[in-house]
Amino acid sequence: MQNDTDILVVGGGLGGVAAALSAAKMGFKVILTEETDWLGGQLTSQMVPMDEHPWIESFGCTDSYRKLRDGIRDYYRAYYPLTAKARSTPNLNPGAALVTRLACEPKVAIAVIDQLLAPYTAAGRIQVLLNHKPIHVETVGDSVASVSFEDTSTGEQTTYSAAFILDATETGDLLALGDIEHVTGAESQAQTGELHAIQGEAQPLNMQSITTCFALSYHPNEDHTIDKPEQYDFWKQYQAEFEVSPHFSYKPRKNSDFSLFPEPGKFSLWQFRRILYKNHFMPGFFDSDLTIINCMHNDYWLGPVFGLDEIAHKEHLEASRQLSLSFLYWLQKEAPRPDGRQGYAGLKLRPDVAGTADGLAKYPYIRESRRIQALFTVTEQHVGVEAREGQDRAAIFEDSVGIGSYRIDLHPTTDGDPSLNIPAYPFQIPLGAMIPVRVENLLPAAKNIGTTHITNGCYRLHQIEWNIGEAAGLLAAFCLNKGLKPRQAREQAHLGDYQALLRKQGIALEWPQFMEGTSYHKAHVNLPDWHWGETDKMENPWLYA
Repeated sequence: MQNDTDILVVGGGLGGVAAALSAAKMGFKVILTEETDWLGGQLTSQMVPMDEHPWIESFGCTDSYRKLRDGIRDYYRAYYPLTAKARSTPNLNPGAALVTRLACEPKVAIAVIDQLLAPYTAAGRIQVLLNHKPIHVETVGDSVASVSFEDTSTGEQTTYSAAFILDATETGDLLALGDIEHVTGAESQAQTGELHAIQGEAQPLNMQSITTCFALSYHPNEDHTIDKPEQYDFWKQYQAEFEVSPHFSYKPRKNSDFSLFPEPGKFSLWQFRRILYKNHFMPGFFDSDLTIINCMHNDYWLGPVFGLDEIAHKEHLEASRQLSLSFLYWLQKEAPRPDGRQGYAGLKLRPDVAGTADGLAKYPYIRESRRIQALFTVTEQHVGVEAREGQDRAAIFEDSVGIGSYRIDLHPTTDGDPSLNIPAYPFQIPLGAMIPVRVENLLPAAKNIGTTHITNGCYRLHQIEWNIGEAAGLLAAFCLNKGLKPRQAREQAHLGDYQALLRKQGIALEWPQFMEGTSYHKAHVNLPDWHWGETDKMENPWLYA
C-alpha cells in the first residue's frame, strides 16, 4: 500500500517532533512515525531529563522549545498539588535536579508534546504513527523514493513516500537502510586535525556508551529487592582499565566520590536526575521523590548497538539492560551506607514511570548516531576552547540555522576510551552540516548532522536536537515553497530568505552580542555540567550580569 504526504518525518524524538511542528505550521502535511509508543525520544522513552546550557531561562533556544519548557511547568501548576511556594516559583523545577533547571516526569513531557501537536493533528496536517519501525528505504538516483515500515504491534508493513524525507531516528537508521553516505564512530586525527581525535586509523565501531535508564522511588520501611539479575556476578566484579576501583563502587574513577543520598562533600546520585521532589507538593501527597538513574555506573560500553549484525546488536542491548538491573540490585543489596549497613532494599523500580513492564526505559539513551557526510562538518577547531587557542568564541557560521551550548562531553567508548569532558564555546548550527553530499531530498533532523565523534559530544543535547529538527522542517517547507533543493537554500541568492523565515519562526541564529568577552563565556566554559541545578539556588551572580 502506497501513501503519499508532503513531508515524512521518521523518528518521533525531540528533533522529529520539532520538525513535524515547524513543517505543519507552514501549511504542509506531515506523517510523523515513531518506533516506540511514546513521542519525545531522549526526554521520554529514554528518560533523560533536559541537559541544557546555563542561560536557558533567559535566552538561547527557539520560541517553540521555550513553549515546550513553559508547558511542562504550566502542566504541574494546573494539575498537581504544589505548595504555595513552589507554585509561585517562576522557574519551577519539579524534580529539583542537579543536572537541569527543569526535570519532569516523562508522562508530563508527553502530555505537553501532545498539546503542541493537537491543533495540527486535528486539522489533518500531522498524522502520528506510533510503533512504526523503518525497515527499508527505496532510492532512485540521488533521491529517496519511499520508506517502508513495520508496525511492531501488529506486524503489518506499510510504505510511505514524500517530497522530503527527514531522518530523526535515534541512530540515523535511514542512512544505513538507504545506503546514504554517512560516518560512524571515531574519526582519526589525520582525518579531522582535531586535538582530541584518536591517533592512527579511524575506528567506525568506536562509539560513545549507551545507557538503559530506570526510574526509582524510595520507601525505607519496605523491601522491593528485585531478583538477582542473570549477569550480576559479571558486572559486580567488572572494572574497566581506566577505572581505579570496581565499576559498582562510589569511587570508580579518579576524583569521583558519589553517594546515593546526599552526604557532605559527595555527589548525590539521587539528586542528580531527580524528576519529582516530594517537598514541592502538599505534605503527604507523595510518599517519595522520583529519580532517574543515568550515571557512569550504568553506562554500557562493551559494544555498539549498530554497525554489527542483528544478533550482536540484541546481545549488547540486553547486556545494557542487565547492567542497569545489576546496578539496581547492588544498590538494594550491597551499596555501603553512612550507618555502616549495606544496601537500600526500599528502592522501588517504577514501571508506571517508565511505561514498561519491567521499569527500564522503553529505549536506551543513544548518545552517538550515524552522521551524514555533509557539505560541511563541524570539528573541534570550530567550537573547542583549547582547540581555538587565542580566540574567545566559537567559529562564526554565516549559514547559521540556530544556536546551542554544551561542553564536549563524551562518555566511555566501545573501544575502551575513557570519558572526555572539555570546554566548548557557545556555538551555532551551520546549514552546511544538515545537507548530505549527494542525496537531494533527505535531511537529518536529530543527532545525525555533519559533526565528528568529538563534536557530536556537544551537539547531541535536548535543546540542540530540537533546534536541528525545527530547522530541518522549515528547510523542507522552504524548499517546497520555492521549488529548491536544500543545497540551493545555502546559496547566497536564497540563504537570506531562509534565515529570515527561521527568525520569523523564533529561531535565534547567533548568541547575543552582550555575551562577547563577558563572564557569560568565561564562566560557562569552565563549569561542570551539573552546576546549574536547583541546589545552586541559581545565585551565580554572572547568570544575571
